Amino acid sequence: MPRSSKFDANYPAREYRLWSVSGATTRDRLASARLYAITPDAGPESIEELVAAWLRGGVDVVQLRHKSLPRGQLLELAQRVGRACADARVLFIVNDHLDIALLTGADGVHLGPEDLSLAAARTTAGPALLVGASASTPVAGVTAEREGADYLGTGPAYETPIKTEKQAIGPEGVAAVQAAVRVPVFAIGGVERARLPEVIAAGLHRVCVIRALSAATDPEAEARALKAALT
Repeated sequence: MPRSSKFDANYPAREYRLWSVSGATTRDRLASARLYAITPDAGPESIEELVAAWLRGGVDVVQLRHKSLPRGQLLELAQRVGRACADARVLFIVNDHLDIALLTGADGVHLGPEDLSLAAARTTAGPALLVGASASTPVAGVTAEREGADYLGTGPAYETPIKTEKQAIGPEGVAAVQAAVRVPVFAIGGVERARLPEVIAAGLHRVCVIRALSAATDPEAEARALKAALT
């Protein structure tokens, strides 16, 4: 994977999305997406290696999420991961940071309840950028959709050590949100391969995965297996 010691201000950021102009749009790609992978709080090199394996394994979306990396390093990492995703024709989403998403030509940004509002993000970014939101109830999902969300991450579907303060809503809770909105809904929280039959039985065919892919012995093979089970 190409590396850069610093952010190249001359790199045409929007080049990342040019592949979607002549074929499927980013929203077309989002509509057909099934496997959404989210990076862990690991070192930049480890994240790049993980992402490369996930891309080989066939993930549809990669979200760069890092809560502790300094913003300058996060910007550089987003540039490199964004290029890799663009080369693989995979959607690239930046968590929390709209400015980094725009600077690196990401396909989208995912915003939590404590981040910039969806309406403000849409006003700033315009219609081209995908904007994702988190919603754990049908009411929250409808509100997020009304405010401009292009997709929802809904859960926790199962108990997870990452969101210990939130009670799991189960696949049925995710399905209730899905039934209330028109945008794609991805089940998130404790989703792993052994639980996919239950997830699919609830009518869900889109999942966000963190630990099941980042902690896998063979992340490429695990991504491939998850994707096969969802399609």
